[in-house]
Amino acid sequence: MSDVALNKKSKTPIIMFLVFVLPVVLAYLALTFDWFNKASTNKGELISPPLDISSVLDEREPLWRLLFVMPEECSQGCENALYSMNQIWIALGKDSDRVEPLVLTQQNSAKIENTETQRHPNIRVLKTDSQNVNEVFKDGAANGIFIVDTLGNVILKYPLKQQQEDAIQQSRDILADLRKLLKLSRIG
Repeated sequence: MSDVALNKKSKTPIIMFLVFVLPVVLAYLALTFDWFNKASTNKGELISPPLDISSVLDEREPLWRLLFVMPEECSQGCENALYSMNQIWIALGKDSDRVEPLVLTQQNSAKIENTETQRHPNIRVLKTDSQNVNEVFKDGAANGIFIVDTLGNVILKYPLKQQQEDAIQQSRDILADLRKLLKLSRIG
């Protein structure tokens, strides 16, 4: 055998190793040592573990929900949240029948007649007692807009925005997350 043929035979296993084994080894090392940043596409704050609100919703239809807990006093952030929920529901278009904008009111909540819900009849109001809300939101962080899945799990939270421009941008973020969830879900 000539030196050229022998040289080719000795290079073949090295080339095969580089082509097939090296990418697997590099991928393993990248995952093990976190050489890349793990990105998430949701714009809201993921609630882990999810909060179970099914006891408050009782036997309601299995729909996706935009949830807002009415505070004692409805400030500008509260008004922006109610307006945003209505705009998101309208922007969903054909998927709006899969999502229910829902406001939870308690005994000490602001009077619903003085807020945006009168101007937006598609926002549903559910009266509940403070004990139920406190059981779900144990740490008292019920201030924000929440996305609730069809099983009654609160999965995403968006903080209240006091400025209208910030609330509009947040509405776009909520809408993007909700559209992704609806696209992936066959329920509701």
